[in-house]
Amino acid sequence: MTLKPTATTNSSLKHRRSDFDTLWQALDYAAGGVTGFNFYTAKGDLATVLSYAELRDRARDLAQRFVGLGLERGARVVLVADTDPDFVTAFFATQYAGLLPVPVAIPTSLGGRDAYIAQLRQQLSGCEASIAIAPDSLMGFLGEAAKGLPHLRLVGPLSDFMALPTGKTDVRPFAANEPSYLQFSSGSTRFPKGIEIHQRVLMANALAITHCGLDIVETDRCTSWLPFYHDMGLVGFLLVPATGQVSVDYIATRDFARRPLTWLKLISENRGTLSYSPTFGYELCVKRMRGESDFSGDLSCWRGAGIGGDMVQDAILHRFSDTFAPFGFQHKAFVPSYGMAETTLAMSFARLDREYRVDHIDRAGLENQIATPVPPGKSARSLVACGRALDGHAFEIRDESGHALPERRIGRIFFKGPSVMTGYFRQPELTAEALSPEGWLDTGDLGYLLDGEIVITGRAKDLIIINGRNIWPQDLEWTAETLPDLRRGDAAAFSIVGDDEQEQVVVLVQCRTTDLAARTKLKQDIAGLLQRSMGVEARVELVPPKGLPQTSSGKLSRAKAKANYQQGVYADADLGISA
Repeated sequence: MTLKPTATTNSSLKHRRSDFDTLWQALDYAAGGVTGFNFYTAKGDLATVLSYAELRDRARDLAQRFVGLGLERGARVVLVADTDPDFVTAFFATQYAGLLPVPVAIPTSLGGRDAYIAQLRQQLSGCEASIAIAPDSLMGFLGEAAKGLPHLRLVGPLSDFMALPTGKTDVRPFAANEPSYLQFSSGSTRFPKGIEIHQRVLMANALAITHCGLDIVETDRCTSWLPFYHDMGLVGFLLVPATGQVSVDYIATRDFARRPLTWLKLISENRGTLSYSPTFGYELCVKRMRGESDFSGDLSCWRGAGIGGDMVQDAILHRFSDTFAPFGFQHKAFVPSYGMAETTLAMSFARLDREYRVDHIDRAGLENQIATPVPPGKSARSLVACGRALDGHAFEIRDESGHALPERRIGRIFFKGPSVMTGYFRQPELTAEALSPEGWLDTGDLGYLLDGEIVITGRAKDLIIINGRNIWPQDLEWTAETLPDLRRGDAAAFSIVGDDEQEQVVVLVQCRTTDLAARTKLKQDIAGLLQRSMGVEARVELVPPKGLPQTSSGKLSRAKAKANYQQGVYADADLGISA
């Protein structure tokens, strides 16, 4: 029997636009239709179909088995979040069982086995998990991480839990004033924090995204390669679609990395209208497009090509739209967005169906925290506006003293509204640092307002200050990466205190050659380029390919790179010895 993906529209179920009190109520309603989730292979072949009706039945059945374990309400269930129906079933089952799901990352090639197991163990301990579930292929990692943890009642693959007896009592779903899930942040300066999102908070963000962010309607269809352990993948392309009865087509993140054009193939074949990616995902598609033989689809259906998760780079987006314009893609489909897990997902979206705004500002003024507009050119930095705050929410830019700043003044970004997290799980001190009594969240980002739109300039903790001059690490990294031998993501910039007790800029660069002369020339070329273009004296050190650490969401971790550098991790690598 040939599998067919779920339909895009429900002919006999009235479309409701995320106007529910809880997530499980949204799934109960969606189960009355014919839409749902579809899981594809790396080549784009349909592997599994999970309609909302089947998901509801499977989730309620598993929930009864969870209830039969006799766990207290709100007990934590760690879910190793692979892109598969088992994760989706387990997540929604917790909603019916009154248990708190905690999605965590799967291992990647960016870190070793021991590091992943250590992180997973800390997450199990940090949330005091009672249950932990992983795919069969990852049970070796989970089993080792869970050894000796007294609070864990049961660890295993989903099949073990499906074999449990059903509880004698019925399911006990969460109420609107109760939690929905716990998500670990991918923060890089300390161990990831558990972000607690309640049902009312999740549904407030879903409602705002559906109505004023992306204007989701019954004819929309989503496509995603984003991981379920990241807020863009979990909320944006699993939970929000469920609240709007929208079908979604998935490929696993690892499959996208190998075959990024499969993402575009699915959009074309299934007539997808909404899909998101960090900037690097669009760049990867451009690099893999070697000619028309690689892709022959029609992308004219793609009305919302969102960008989020990292700094938006206008030049890369133009390369994508230029490359795929012959296939119907329109540059005005791009939707730069701003959000973070602490705000459930989204804070702002650029306006739909029009080209996003690029602000060219004076680099010298930027160093003085002033966004002075100038014509495009070498003296300008080009920043993309990410839209106004969602309806019912607000931004405020503040200086170091906490005073609100006017437009075009750079300061710390604060955000307020019903989508803001409840707090960090069992960490009241950290919660008090991030959230004011009035409900303002300190995002930790720097930026400014431009005619009411938010413009992000970087993370406050990453800002480099040399002799009173503010230097943005992204500027150093992007400048270095313009050299022909380098790729995007090859550089990491930070500052250290040198032997003379003065701040010194360090730029780590991934190098793919072992030829000593070529390595020496690369270091000299980078240092010279940074001196000429930015007036910055930098110490350039080479690291192996894939040697720069990343967070679980795939962002560069400058803090970890700096720690590695100071601990001598890259000492041999800069001598041309592979680490």
